[in-house]
Amino acid sequence: MNVAEAVGRVLASLGVDTAFGVVGSGNFHVTNALVEHGVRFVAARHEGGAATMADAYARTGGRVGVLSVHQGPGLTNAMTGITEAAKSRTPLIVLAAEVTEPRSNFFVDQAALATAVGAVPLRITSAETAVAETVQAFHLARDGRRTVLLNLPLEVQGRPVPTSLIPTSLIPTSLIPTSPVPASPVPTSPVPTSPGPASPAPPAHVSIASAPPGHVPPGSTPRHASPASPSPASLVSVPEPSEPEAREVARLAELLGAARRPVFVAGRGARAARLELEELAERIGALLATSAVAKGLFRGSPWDLDVSGGFASPLTAELVRGADVIVGWGCALNMWTMRQGTLIGPEAKVVQVDLDADALGAHRPIDLGVVGDVALTARSVTTLLAGGGDDLRQASAAREGAGREASAVLGNGPGVSDAPDGSGPGTPGGTGYRSGALAGRIARENRWRDVPYADEGGEGRIDPRTLTIELDDLLPAERVVSVDSGNFMGYPSMFLDVPDERGFCFTQAFQSIGLGLATAIGAALAQPARLAVAALGDGGALMGVAELETVVRLGLPMVIVVYDDEGYGAEVHHFGPDGHSLDTVTFPPVDIAAIARGFGCEAVTVRDREDLAAVAGWLDGPRRRPLLVHAKVSGARGSWWLEEAFRGH
Repeated sequence: MNVAEAVGRVLASLGVDTAFGVVGSGNFHVTNALVEHGVRFVAARHEGGAATMADAYARTGGRVGVLSVHQGPGLTNAMTGITEAAKSRTPLIVLAAEVTEPRSNFFVDQAALATAVGAVPLRITSAETAVAETVQAFHLARDGRRTVLLNLPLEVQGRPVPTSLIPTSLIPTSLIPTSPVPASPVPTSPVPTSPGPASPAPPAHVSIASAPPGHVPPGSTPRHASPASPSPASLVSVPEPSEPEAREVARLAELLGAARRPVFVAGRGARAARLELEELAERIGALLATSAVAKGLFRGSPWDLDVSGGFASPLTAELVRGADVIVGWGCALNMWTMRQGTLIGPEAKVVQVDLDADALGAHRPIDLGVVGDVALTARSVTTLLAGGGDDLRQASAAREGAGREASAVLGNGPGVSDAPDGSGPGTPGGTGYRSGALAGRIARENRWRDVPYADEGGEGRIDPRTLTIELDDLLPAERVVSVDSGNFMGYPSMFLDVPDERGFCFTQAFQSIGLGLATAIGAALAQPARLAVAALGDGGALMGVAELETVVRLGLPMVIVVYDDEGYGAEVHHFGPDGHSLDTVTFPPVDIAAIARGFGCEAVTVRDREDLAAVAGWLDGPRRRPLLVHAKVSGARGSWWLEEAFRGH
């Protein structure tokens, strides 16, 4: 077995079940090795689409994503999608063939490309180390939540791997290192043309060939009950929860114990911690919000405010702005989530809890930063508050209404005890920020669809709010919504409900348009029991149109909604009011429905409510082909979040 074949076999043995890519000569053998060992390969029509499919598959499926690309242009074609994944800390392995001869047409410094966008470059350096280096890449992607470029030099791929190093069966999860393994830097010198001296043997925890099934190295703890556990090794997990310092836990407990109107904002790092956060929030009376990427995390809770930031409904903005303590749990609290800081009240205390110490205070000043796993930190604070003790007596007294202690902890200013609806300590039926009256307001007012608006449809165009509300009513509740970037994106993001945090895939860390359709393909494959919904603008739809063939070929029963305002709406509404020419960002009409039919989709053009009857008909039918909804939307004004967004440009 040669190196290329061994890499594919090792990844399959680690539990990788799906890979995406475009096959060329350089990645032909490693891709075939993946397939030979049971990995489903999804061929995309462009490497950029393949990268985003792998990213979305990892995000919504909770697995390590795998992308396979040709050397040089195969990798550069994929770079936008790889950048999005790297910025989002998606656990993703990019298998890229590599030429090391600078005079080759295919040569480019692939390691430098990865580093430039925040991915981690690694390289298979020899036949003797290929297995260990592949395991290292997998570990770094999964447990470090990193996007890893694993370069496969052409001259190394064909070398024979010693039989003793080749895995013979599924690698038990317990054999994958659970402590961080430093990423080996990619050598800057050319790869040797002959094997040369053997590299140092891989450490015992990755020497897998001789380990009997179920073997656990001394001093390690298996993540699952047995290697035969139905959860594959590729499922994303944190190796060992990071224990917060007791002193920081006590400070956070004191702050929350004294809070009168606490709000939690959960981000990407909190997506696995709903139960722990809800238990703590229940104890102190906190309201629950999320960043956009964690939308749906608290769905079903009467205290769910949905998304904080530019997308926030008027009630959500009011309540977050009225908080006296805001805790970002695995959340950057950046300009998007905090509306340039305008959602933070003048007297509010701001706290961040994150695994990454460098993330604390990176976007705004904070009053307390806690380094630790979100679930473990929340659980520790809950335990401390429940148990009381000398270190919490002051905070406990404050929470019972002793304003002197609350002022000492929180630095309260005038009016701090006056919640927007009269809730707070001392309110009948209320704890912290919660009250019966506020629960009623959240139920009645919090969704954008419940906010009154003047319909701006007419003359052959439908208001995007009306369109999305109607679709929300038509589409099944079990859905996974993927949203492209653009002026339109607030409508599907906030007017379409999702069942939970895995029902929404928001590939917006790089703010590129054109990723939406590929995002929906990856999400659809990760969650086949849910209806996949792709929400695109006309610009992004036409950028990624080649992947319509992928949707049709895979037989995905997807609904693709194109919000068509015949231009790049964000630029139109940003520059148009100042009198600038918009000729460069507006376009003549395109029959996107006809294009979709040409690829093999069913399609309908929607100009008013009545046209949506065709969508209902498709939903009631066999759904044998994907449906594209070409919505001619009104574009008289920019969406509500756009003005806030451009303040950060």
